[in-house]
Amino acid sequence: MTEAPALRAGLALLLAAAVVPAAAAGAGGEPAFRQLLDREGIEVEVTLDPLAATGRALTEGDSVRVRVRVTDSHTGEPLSSLYPAAWLDRLPAATAAAGGEAAAEGADDSCRTRVATFVGGSLMSRAELDLNVYYVLALNDGPTISVVDPLFGFGGSKLLAMVRLTSPGGDWALTADEQRLFVTLPAEDRVAVVETPSWQVVTHAPTGPRPERIVLQPDGAYLWVGFDGGPGEPRRSGVTVISTIALKEAAEIATGPGPHDIAFSDDSRLAFVTNRGAGTVSVVDVAALEVVATLPTGPAPASVAWSALGRAAYVTDERAGTVTVIDAAGRAVAARLEAEPGLGRIRFAPGGRWGFVPVPSGNSVYVIDAAGPRVVQNAQVEPGPVEIAFSDELAYVSHRGSDTVLMIPLATVGGEGEPVHVVDFPGGTHAPGDNPAPTPAAAIVPAPGMPAVLVANPRDRAIYFYKEGMAAPMGQFQNYGQMPRAVLVVDRSLREAEPGVYQTTVRLRRPGAYELALFLDSPRVVHCFPLVIAADPDLAAQRTERGVVARALAQPGPVPAGEEVTIAYRLTDPAGGAPRGGLTDVRALALSAAANWHRRLPAEESASEPGVYRVRFTPARPGVYYVFIEVPSLGVEGHDNRHLIVQAVDAAEAVAASGAGETGEGSP
Repeated sequence: MTEAPALRAGLALLLAAAVVPAAAAGAGGEPAFRQLLDREGIEVEVTLDPLAATGRALTEGDSVRVRVRVTDSHTGEPLSSLYPAAWLDRLPAATAAAGGEAAAEGADDSCRTRVATFVGGSLMSRAELDLNVYYVLALNDGPTISVVDPLFGFGGSKLLAMVRLTSPGGDWALTADEQRLFVTLPAEDRVAVVETPSWQVVTHAPTGPRPERIVLQPDGAYLWVGFDGGPGEPRRSGVTVISTIALKEAAEIATGPGPHDIAFSDDSRLAFVTNRGAGTVSVVDVAALEVVATLPTGPAPASVAWSALGRAAYVTDERAGTVTVIDAAGRAVAARLEAEPGLGRIRFAPGGRWGFVPVPSGNSVYVIDAAGPRVVQNAQVEPGPVEIAFSDELAYVSHRGSDTVLMIPLATVGGEGEPVHVVDFPGGTHAPGDNPAPTPAAAIVPAPGMPAVLVANPRDRAIYFYKEGMAAPMGQFQNYGQMPRAVLVVDRSLREAEPGVYQTTVRLRRPGAYELALFLDSPRVVHCFPLVIAADPDLAAQRTERGVVARALAQPGPVPAGEEVTIAYRLTDPAGGAPRGGLTDVRALALSAAANWHRRLPAEESASEPGVYRVRFTPARPGVYYVFIEVPSLGVEGHDNRHLIVQAVDAAEAVAASGAGETGEGSP
């Protein structure tokens, strides 16, 4: 995330600009929106184009790719390693009705003021869509995924969405463009497909029995799901291979009794599947989707990882305490390294040379040199090391038996027989690795755009933010009463996709006149590009048929469980915005996010404010609740309206949260 002071410091240095407009309707290969800005030898091209080939102008509901290309206008050379910030903001009705003249001026005082406001992070003046943010996802112990927007250096957070699954998730995988999230549902023998622009489960894909591990191959063509049906006649165990385009099974491959771990060669030609119950690894030809070799690796293979440097797959065996090296070219065992019984999940640091293997039953982490291959070091760590994660410079180790997270500088490893240097920070009040509902998904992941990591702590029901070089986490946010078993990041910021080209994807929410406000720190650019988002006829018809728009007047902060809270809504006409008073059947549907609990609650219209209706709601126990407005006489069902999220906590927590300024905001 871009630092606010750096952005603000550049606003006074705005340069004069000439704008060359160019717009297209998305036909003939042209983007739906395109504009050029030429300023002091710098050319900026901004394009917006729907991910689906619609052949139409930008329309509400579209998921679009936003691209910012920055080049030297004299040489045409791309300008790399920049950090553009951008916001898509809806213009007030009065400005839009006036023809957007202020927007057409672009780099004027109004634009600079708006950008300064966005940079400052005011809760009262936030843009409709912020293209500089990332979202933190937590895989919870219940059938939900929390989607959290961390605010202001993790001084607070808001719950952006709660993805409701039909049963608890086992593992997850995110596509490279971060548009889809796949989640295994072991209790249902299928995979849930979540669209991240809308945070909705859009479909399910069937798998073999009891799916758990899920991995996307490097080229993104297939999703591999390890399943293990357990004892039976015969025992059904192996991998389901799912096409990421058709979202249907491409093959089911029997590999032997599991559980299974899965890894791929970096060219996606080979898959390696461990079969713990058989003591083997199956080597699968991805093009043919068939097993081409079955290799014995020890009595209980636990995990597998690919080394790009060694061009080999490395398999740990928990019972034998060995690491078996499988040569990809020969599809055969090339070496077997000795460590100690109890080996856990092997992971390779960036570059593929240094492999790290924890021993969860002890207090050791082995370091493997793939250039050998050989075991070069044994780090003595805290009790019960369970997970290894990496930044560019550090290996992070979490433990079952200690609240300390250890960091191993990658630059210091490799001295055979030498002690391993470690530093540490506290990862919470409980041990981060003490997970009552274990999952193969990661609980430590890098934070985008900075040398930092996010650490999920299940027992604390919190996610911690740690920036490298600090003695302790810089902040934390609670997971709204849920237990975070794993953590993941969906990055919505503009990132460099190729030299000089920065892009992200976003879902257009509402029709109207907009500005795309762009800020570049160096070279210095502040400019507002006007654009229009058209109404979708189908969505417009639905709005007309519903005949009402419901918006909460205020978002309640954390409320004490068992105490009544009053929520006020204003109901208006979708066409003119006039208050809709006199409705006698307005009610609220309240749902619990974690339990099978719901209530329908009557609403009372205010005597002094026509169109304002109040609902009294008492959350029975701590947790997250959704509140929807219903108006049966107008055909408005609960899920037609955007929901309000209410977080209920213990009374003491409510007082503490109120004092700390936590908001627990939702999407009314």
